[in-house]
Amino acid sequence: MAVAVPPGRAGGSGWAWRPVAQDALLARAFHSCTELQGRLYLVGGLLAGGAREPSSDTVVFDPAGGQAVRLGARGSPQRSHHDAAPVGGRWLCVVGGWDGSRRLATVAALDTERGVWEAWTATPSNCPPAGLSSHTCTRLSDRELRVAGREGSIRTQRRYGSIYTLRLDPNARSYCYKEEGCHTVSRSGHCAALLQTPGPHPGHQLLLFGGCNSAEPEVAGLWSHGKIKEEPPVAPHLMEQLARLVSSGQGSRQGPQGLRHHSCSVVGPFAVLFGGETLTRARDTICNDLYIYDTRKSPSLWFHFPCADRGLKRVGHRTCLWNDQLYLVGGFCEDGRTASPQVCILDLFF
Repeated sequence: MAVAVPPGRAGGSGWAWRPVAQDALLARAFHSCTELQGRLYLVGGLLAGGAREPSSDTVVFDPAGGQAVRLGARGSPQRSHHDAAPVGGRWLCVVGGWDGSRRLATVAALDTERGVWEAWTATPSNCPPAGLSSHTCTRLSDRELRVAGREGSIRTQRRYGSIYTLRLDPNARSYCYKEEGCHTVSRSGHCAALLQTPGPHPGHQLLLFGGCNSAEPEVAGLWSHGKIKEEPPVAPHLMEQLARLVSSGQGSRQGPQGLRHHSCSVVGPFAVLFGGETLTRARDTICNDLYIYDTRKSPSLWFHFPCADRGLKRVGHRTCLWNDQLYLVGGFCEDGRTASPQVCILDLFF
């Protein structure tokens, strides 16, 4: 159902989240939201703050029609604090997460052509993490994902974060983890962005943002020119608008300090971060700030655009890029307990 709400300027900074749809099916946080064949697939999550049992439903939102429907596929995984990635233009692979009793490292896949959930099997050479939650899972190719984050329970967590390559075989319905030799700072609730490196022969770098007290991104993977064939979604209009926004002089050169459970989407050379929970204060921890990380030149630059609208505070939400628009879906609001049923689009104006 469309919601007619005037956008209004968020803090006078030239941007706003404009509501375009609202449905109780979308009200959740710590879910995954993945674009596949022009639809946004929401899997699991927590339906209210303080809930221990994650949802086991899958909701499909059609951004063109503004309609949300619950998918009737059997075997939908009960998950929160997981991540998901599209594979082969057909499968939605859900990786790890909390099932209400333990942290998992398994892979469940929705076959969107057949409308069924499948539990993929680990190969004999699989070396899985102890269990994953609030991690990230980034596509490097149609068969390979890069998983980063802290593993295990609070008692067993290491002082560093592990990096795994997760290889997928849709034909065999199987997966295999391989731990990489490098480690990161111990992070949880961070986000990841695969971005091109600047220069005449650009390669790729996987950057981790937040999930710990550090303000600076950390490199979780570096690939030379031509190694990664992954083509990001094309968003020329939004990319042009972001370039205008960062050159407007309205944003401060400040990165997020101690942010977790925020959202992150890659738009060309920009990583766009929104909301989350700050680790730097004891009260009023849920945020509504927009951060843009600009990698067009070296060194890369942060731009911070604050927001005056407390109704836009979000944590455990997701942003998703489709059709040259950035969508904001779900998340807990300012009280940390009420899940937002809204879908919003990022508007930039000058």
